[in-house]
Amino acid sequence: MIALRIPFNDCDPLGVVWHGNYARYFEVARAELMETIDYSYQQMLDSGYAWPVIDLHVRYVKAIRCGQRICVRASISEWEYRLKVVYEVTDADSGERLSKGHTIQVAVTMPEFEMQLNSPDILVQKLGIR
Repeated sequence: MIALRIPFNDCDPLGVVWHGNYARYFEVARAELMETIDYSYQQMLDSGYAWPVIDLHVRYVKAIRCGQRICVRASISEWEYRLKVVYEVTDADSGERLSKGHTIQVAVTMPEFEMQLNSPDILVQKLGIR
């Protein structure tokens, strides 16, 4: 989970977070999640894989405003054939849900960029499944 206060430059003229910034918030939470399982982006590359995002879904539940404190939680819900990370954005003070979404990533070998049909063993090991 990450916590942040919404800066002025993330907002539109009405003081509401511009929709494109949600992808950045998700990315920061996803990077933190991957650090917690000891599989950072550098470790991914070192293991011979990249994990590009191939799908992004965001559901805007309630506007997030300039100066608001939020929490973004990320968790892995699928890992066998692809990596699906789900997100929940809540108000840091009230816990009220503000947004939710998910990303889908697939493993590709580096430097060939060949998509893998199964998640590599290194991910499964890092998740502690086998």
